[in-house]
Parts: sequence; structure tokens; C-alpha cells
Amino acid sequence: MTHTQSVQSLFKPFTAGTLKLSNRVVMAPMTRQFSPDGVPGANVAAYYRRRAENGVGLIVTEGTVIDHADASNQANVPHIYGEAALEGWANVVTEVHAADGRIIPQIWHMGARGNVNDYSEAEIGSIVEAFAQAAANAKRIGFDGIELHGAHGYLIDQFFWEKTNSRTDKYGGDMLKRARFAVEVIEACRRAVGPDFPIVLRFSQWKGSDYAAKLATTPEQLEQFLAPLVAAGVDIFHASTRRFWEPEFEGSDLNLAGWTKKLTGKPTITVGSVGLDGDFTSLFAEGKGADNAQIDGIFDRLEREEFDLVAIGRALLIDPAWANKIRDGRASELIPFTPEALKTLH
Repeated sequence: MTHTQSVQSLFKPFTAGTLKLSNRVVMAPMTRQFSPDGVPGANVAAYYRRRAENGVGLIVTEGTVIDHADASNQANVPHIYGEAALEGWANVVTEVHAADGRIIPQIWHMGARGNVNDYSEAEIGSIVEAFAQAAANAKRIGFDGIELHGAHGYLIDQFFWEKTNSRTDKYGGDMLKRARFAVEVIEACRRAVGPDFPIVLRFSQWKGSDYAAKLATTPEQLEQFLAPLVAAGVDIFHASTRRFWEPEFEGSDLNLAGWTKKLTGKPTITVGSVGLDGDFTSLFAEGKGADNAQIDGIFDRLEREEFDLVAIGRALLIDPAWANKIRDGRASELIPFTPEALKTLH
């Protein structure tokens, strides 16, 4: 297979239920903090529209926080509640749709309290309802689905992980009990949006505080972990890894997205240093830019249907036209990512 033929695997249409995408390129959710008091403005709408105009199949917004006291401790992270914020997001949706793009919000609770062990069951119930209200808000203002942020040590993931969840009630103990909070969130969101509105769940093994962390150390454990999430209503899994090319378990070259698709039969999104010259943590530490060195492996895996969609983070953050440049064989025109890119909305 030639490089040109291989690249086209990234630009085949994709359909999952009501979500119909022109290609397999996903803009990964990346916190930008350009929404004063939680309200995204015209600059945010233009930022997302530029990606839609330049060939991104699906945009996942930066994390949008739910209506709960501990959901955020950052003033410029956007909300997914309140009249002003929802009007701002409705404008974002209008702009993206005008460019024939598709967009879903990442719904987020940061878990700013730092642990889940002192939440009462009544407060947990109120958080679940806040997630459901956020999902309902997203559908009402025209988003094409939602993504729930269950990764990277934030609230849902704090429940998942045994090192942050030492509860002894129905929300803690074994793997299935630690997943109960996520199950309740997914079920509540499903009730809020109906049977056909796409729900994506982003999850990870690694945490911001521990890159080597594992929720599941074997495929069998991963299957046990994923099964109740599927039953609760997840349509697509967004499997976050630091390096997409690394095998998740010994004895197979499948990555986390590959294993998740194999075990659940659900479509998956892979993510992790796509288009960067190494993993993103060393990029900041060593001041490296981005190149196209790792991208060919993505095409081969897509052709094998190991996973279905590819999320692009920092490479797309700096270069709105990344997708079209890759499609058209213009890799030499890609704009290298540097940390300076985080200071403005390109």
C-alpha cells in the first residue's frame, strides 16, 4: 500500500448511530481558558469554526464544567450551564455547523476537592443530576452528542481508581463498585438525551499524578471494567494514552483503543501524541516542536480497523489546517507546535 493510499484511511466517512462524520479526524479536547467567567465568546466560536472549515470530522470541545461547587477552580474554563454560557455555546455550534462540521462538548467535573471519599450519597446524587442537566443543555442548544470526561484523575476517574477511592459503601470496594458513579452518570445522561443522542466516554489508565497507573492490568480486567459502562449507554469510547503506538498489554500490539473495541464491539477513538515527535510530556520539558514522524502507524491501524477515529491534540491546536494538509500530501507545510501556541487561539 502506498503512503497516499494509506493516508486515505483517515479520510473515509464514519457513522455511529446519528453521528455522521465526513472523516476520521477528531479534534481532541484541550483546555484553553479563553472563556471569562465561563462564557465562550465570538473568539472561541471562530477558533472552532476554523477547524471545521479545514477538514476536521469531529470537534470535541475543551472541557466544559457542570453546575457544582467543586467542578472547577479556574475562572476562564467554560461552563455548560447558565444562560450566558449556553448562548455562547449555541453560537459556537451555529458557526461549526455553518462550516459543515460536527461538534460535541466534553462535559467535565474536575474533582477539585481532590478525593471522593468525603462526598455524601446525597451530594453524589446531586452531581449525577448536574451531569444529566449538562447533557440536556448540550442537546437543546444543538450539539451533535456529548463526551463525558472520565480520564486523567478528574472526578469520574477519581471514583474509578483504587488509590483515590477508598469508599466502603456502594461506590467503592471492587472495580465494579468503583465504576458505579460513572454508570449512574451515564444512565442519567442517557435518560436526559434519549436513546439516539451519541454519548462518548473518555477514559484513561494513566493519571496526571501517575503516568504508570492502571485501572486494569489484563484484558480480562479491562473487559470487566468496560462492560457496565457499555450497558449504561456509552456509544463510543475515547481511550486516552500518552503514546498511541504503545501496546496496552503484553502479548499483543493492540493499544488501549484497540483492546476496547475488541472487548466491547463499540467504536473507539485513539489519542496520544499523534503528529508529535515524542510524547507530549517530554515536548514541554525539552522544548521540542512537532513533526510527522509517528503518523504513518495510525493509517495502518485504521486500515486494520483496530480503532475507528483518531484524535489530534497539540498538532491541531497550532495548525487549524492540519487535516487538509495531511489529506493533500502537504506535510511539509505543517506548522510545528511549540508551547507558545497555548497563549493565543490560533
